[in-house]
Amino acid sequence: MKLKERVLGIVEGLKREYPQAECSLNYEEPYQLLFATRLSAQCTDARVNIVTKELYGRFKTLQEIAECDISELERIVHPCGVYRMKARDIRACANVLLEKHGGRVPDTMEELTALPGVGRKTANLILGDVYGKPAVVADTHCIRISNMLGLCDSKDPKKVEMRLRDIVPPDEQNMLCHRFVWHGRAVCNARSPKCDSCVINKFCKTYQKENHS
Repeated sequence: MKLKERVLGIVEGLKREYPQAECSLNYEEPYQLLFATRLSAQCTDARVNIVTKELYGRFKTLQEIAECDISELERIVHPCGVYRMKARDIRACANVLLEKHGGRVPDTMEELTALPGVGRKTANLILGDVYGKPAVVADTHCIRISNMLGLCDSKDPKKVEMRLRDIVPPDEQNMLCHRFVWHGRAVCNARSPKCDSCVINKFCKTYQKENHS
């Protein structure tokens, strides 16, 4: 089976299985997604949603976050881990957004990754979910499942991102990454994958190798 055929099979299979897949972080404003994603590093989305409910209830505007007392911000984000660094990045980022971007979250990779605490993964999530641009969020699920499927052979996030950009249709990239997350939680679990019931196992190099070797 040719690579293009396999990729399209994976895209369509996951699309049928998870038609409504979306980001599991709660937000109303773009900056709220930006900060929630920063908090999600080494933390579950479920816990982040609990924390951001308090965070955005206490500080209702970007201006209030930029001017907040750092110790109070640290207290609120403490449950997400690495709280001092995350609080520092969030407040610094709020200030840069106000001073350099008029309070608007930018829509280019270069501008986003220049923000405090923002890497390519976060930038891609903003580009895809907020601005509807082609984007590959190379998180742990995306990296692991892409390797399992045989779409790439690297654990390096940027290499995985660039590989998927090359082989996945641009208009499918963002949603495919969300579906990888959903599939990773429901079926392709790292510790106990349910390979026999996986809807895309016929396109998976790992499954085919283990069952036809």
